Amino acid sequence: MRPAKPDSLLDGVADILADVEPLTTDPALGDIKPKHDIFSVESRKSWDKSTEARCNFDFRPRITPRAGLWFLSLWQKSMMGRTLTEIKSDPAEIPHFAEAVSDFLSKVLGPSLSSGHWCICTSPKRRHKERNFASLICMEIHERLKIPFYEDVAFCHSRQRINAVFTLNRLPEEPNVIVFDDFVTTGSTLRGMHELLLPYNKTLLFIAGINNKL
Repeated sequence: MRPAKPDSLLDGVADILADVEPLTTDPALGDIKPKHDIFSVESRKSWDKSTEARCNFDFRPRITPRAGLWFLSLWQKSMMGRTLTEIKSDPAEIPHFAEAVSDFLSKVLGPSLSSGHWCICTSPKRRHKERNFASLICMEIHERLKIPFYEDVAFCHSRQRINAVFTLNRLPEEPNVIVFDDFVTTGSTLRGMHELLLPYNKTLLFIAGINNKL
């Protein structure tokens, strides 16, 4: 017999949404591209590190719709701050992320976290199979919250993020699964996890450290 899913989930989410920024659209932030790239601005983006995304770690929790689902995030992409490459290469950022995400989840889910009904996992590993940033963060969240961490729930046999197809490797036992990603841009990896786990009647909560899209 499956354990009942905690009723406090909706209450916890409702409480924290009072402090969550609503999603806004500012026309000034839209993509405005000239018809002809006469200065090769677009072609230089692939090697111009000055255009790399950054984060200043101002705490700005938000619930965002992307790729057909909703996810929670703690921080937002910013004009100033550390680049995402610097963040992922700094071991000190692992406990920084883990502490902030653990505290956030505790506030959202409350006592239900200790019910034995929750676990955490990540989207499939791509380029960094060893010392994977998101996996290392989840290991620390597991220690802090005392919830199971399932590593390699899914495999992806392509490095492509758009329209990637995931295959199931290990199905979590718990009915409620937190799917964590360090950065979310298009939301396609979260969408892939949603499509993979939904047929197994799991309740899914998607959470990201950094929302990498204004």
